[in-house]
Amino acid sequence: MDLPPPQKRIRSSSPTFDAPIDLSLLEALEKSQQNAIETLDLKTLKRLALSLERRLNANTAARLKYPDNPEKFADSELELHEELQKLKILAGAPELYPDLVSLGTVNSIAGLLNHDNTDIAIDAVTLLQDLTDADVIEDNEESAQVLVDALIENSAVELLVQNLSRLSDSDPDESAAIYNTLSTIENLIEVKPSASELVCEKTKLLKWLQARIKIREFDSNKQYASEILAILLQNSAANQKRFGQMNGVDTLLQAVAMYKSKDPKMGDEEEMVENLFDSLCCVLMPLENKEKFVKAEGVELMIIIMNQKKLCYGSAIRALDFAMTNYPPACERFIDVMGLKTAFPAFMGKVPLSKKNKKKQSKEELEERLLSLIASLFGGILRGSRRERLLSKFIENECEKIDRLMELYMRYSDRVKEETERFDELELDDLEIDDDEKYNRKLESGLYTLQASPSFFFHPRMRARIELLLKQQKLTKNDVKNILQEYHDNIGDLDGPEERERAQSKISKFISALT
Repeated sequence: MDLPPPQKRIRSSSPTFDAPIDLSLLEALEKSQQNAIETLDLKTLKRLALSLERRLNANTAARLKYPDNPEKFADSELELHEELQKLKILAGAPELYPDLVSLGTVNSIAGLLNHDNTDIAIDAVTLLQDLTDADVIEDNEESAQVLVDALIENSAVELLVQNLSRLSDSDPDESAAIYNTLSTIENLIEVKPSASELVCEKTKLLKWLQARIKIREFDSNKQYASEILAILLQNSAANQKRFGQMNGVDTLLQAVAMYKSKDPKMGDEEEMVENLFDSLCCVLMPLENKEKFVKAEGVELMIIIMNQKKLCYGSAIRALDFAMTNYPPACERFIDVMGLKTAFPAFMGKVPLSKKNKKKQSKEELEERLLSLIASLFGGILRGSRRERLLSKFIENECEKIDRLMELYMRYSDRVKEETERFDELELDDLEIDDDEKYNRKLESGLYTLQASPSFFFHPRMRARIELLLKQQKLTKNDVKNILQEYHDNIGDLDGPEERERAQSKISKFISALT
């Protein structure tokens, strides 16, 4: 079950903080802009790099000679600060990044993240954020790759995270540096996705992010921390398991519980809550984390959130869908705590969406999630009183839920049919589309949801009604069989060959029942 990446915001290099204007900073900015007027070429780069090394060596020497007398090395520190400001113009010439690396300057900049003077470390953070900014590197992928590889090789990731521990939100400059640090890490991962596992393996970033989202008060850095966490967990089973071992499931449940009976304010806080649910869904992919979710009463919390009918209603359904997929204990808990009573009104189309919620969560998306959730129930609850309670829900009220199921089945069937016909027309126009793309397009048009539906068709108490409805729509069991066969043939081995074989065996039994 794939999860879309966290929505990226258009953001400036740092957030806005309410603080007095520092005239000295404005003067330094004006001076750096005057310096930037000169032509930036390799010759200029070498001069800037050499000047930085000289200032760095002078500062190091002064600190060693007068370790207990800051006045003796204050001037060299100011000069070092000015050199770092000058290097910001390199963001205007990313094609020179490979030369910056070959000159050894990247190593020096990375080392300054560990400088005793926090202000100098902040200068280094800001410089790295500028150099790796998405707008800067967008059309210079090769140069960006060289820079990012050099930063990783010179332990910049570890030093960036270490530096976070000495930064405080109470200081406006340090708070901005926290934001810029997270931005730099995001930029590095954007260029080199494999860095998402490296940063979690070699640093304590996950622990820092976990502590950050535990804070009750909302601010822009908490929002950004939630976004980085979602990015790190997005496509990495290793990170998902690692965060689960850190009691991350419980942390996320506590974080979203704050919004069980109230809506977040629109804007950044609303986006933060979406990121938290994205992270929760990601971390629920490994089996061991599903178990932690059930033990931490995550099923109960999601049902409480649904009953409150607030903005997080749809997100709670999504989290339950992830928790219950291929995990019967979560399905059993769902039935035991009256989840059917909560979910089926929405399945019948009575989705309690407020005006605010309508903009964020379409009824159709919730229908798809609910179909997937109910399919998990049928696949996970195979016998006993829970199975009877589930079946009774479909039989009651003159089988209205079976009728609703077939209504949704026909809707998605028509969509997939239209998409297939569109492919045929494109091929008539000699536009080739490979089989994988065809299948993915059909999934997007509703095939995934369509494939989930037949799992409801195979109980004797439901089959007669379903066959009648199929006949009314001029469909046969063979139409359902063909959908299942396509599903069977395209099951991948992302979860391993054993899981693939198990899933295919299950679908084969469904197909045999239709023969």
